[in-house]
Amino acid sequence: MDFQLTEDQEAIRKAVRELAARFPDTYWAEQDEAGSFPQAFYEAFAEGGWLGMAVPEEYGGGGLGILEASLLLEEVAASGAGMNGCSTMHLTIFGLNTLVKHGSERLRREILPRAADGSLHVCFGVTEPDAGTDTTRISTVARRDGDDYVIDGRKVWITKAGQSQMIVLIARTTPREEVAKPTDGMSLFLADLDPGAVRLRPIPKMGRNAVASYEVVLDGLRVPASRRIGEEGQGFRYLLDGLNPERILLAHEALGIGRAALDAAVRYAGERVVFGRPIGQNQGIAFPLAEAATRLEAAGLAARHAAWRYDRGLPCGKEANMAKWLCAEAGFQAADAAVQTHGGMGYAREYHVERYFRESRLLRLAPISQEMVLNHVATRVLGLPRSY
Repeated sequence: MDFQLTEDQEAIRKAVRELAARFPDTYWAEQDEAGSFPQAFYEAFAEGGWLGMAVPEEYGGGGLGILEASLLLEEVAASGAGMNGCSTMHLTIFGLNTLVKHGSERLRREILPRAADGSLHVCFGVTEPDAGTDTTRISTVARRDGDDYVIDGRKVWITKAGQSQMIVLIARTTPREEVAKPTDGMSLFLADLDPGAVRLRPIPKMGRNAVASYEVVLDGLRVPASRRIGEEGQGFRYLLDGLNPERILLAHEALGIGRAALDAAVRYAGERVVFGRPIGQNQGIAFPLAEAATRLEAAGLAARHAAWRYDRGLPCGKEANMAKWLCAEAGFQAADAAVQTHGGMGYAREYHVERYFRESRLLRLAPISQEMVLNHVATRVLGLPRSY
């Protein structure tokens, strides 16, 4: 088993690290506090050709795998950008996977090149206020009307909806009570965010405030049937194609935030002198940081393994879910240790670790909660009865 990255993969890490370094912690603190989308950062990565690195080459992308995309996002997060930086672009990488695999050739050629060059923002609409993780109970409905569908419903926690021109959304085309399986009868659409039929409301939240999350209300939104992705009623199955890469990508983002927090804590522990010596000389400070480094290293191996399997077309549901759980825990533990290392100053914005802490906490909730990962492992890996 070869754990070494290729020269090209190492070159990706180096190039991304250098580009991300142009946007220091102070930039991200200002964007986060102001709730301002990091447009300059986004444009820099678009100009560098990074946004569509996993989009097939024939549609203007880089044609690279999930491992390369994961390395990009880990380095972005580790630069201090955290989720504020990663969330500007990771939807382009995994959110359009369903379009790549199941969309019509016409739709792929219309959408993917613009997404890859950064000129088109697309958000992803699945979660609903009364459905949550149980996607089969969504209430958003798409009714066929001639050559169009008319969509009514409500989505929540829709990242970047305010910057997006389009949304990939799932809606019921057949009522739940009329299908053989609850997962049947749902369809995927690529819809314009028409302001005449769509209302957006930002959701105030604890962290990642430079990239807003929205409640999206759809009221009579007309979508041409040609904008349906794949066959009617098969949307849930198509949705599953994006779940494993999503978990793998966000696992690496958690690693990056953990690295940023650990680096900040180690610097502070070496510079801060109390009772005549640096606080990092004390085991009470050193050991939690050493533990954080160990956990990040182990979680990183699990994440790399999951990406390796995905890129080779091997089953990776177990590995992707476990990697997400491990990396989210390791990243949060590192951020918590960083705050503790800084003492009272860890609670101050000046040192930035409080921002890492807030963003690392998000990854224990999204894209799927730690508890739902353990449900997956209990039932799909261990074969225990379902608890829900």
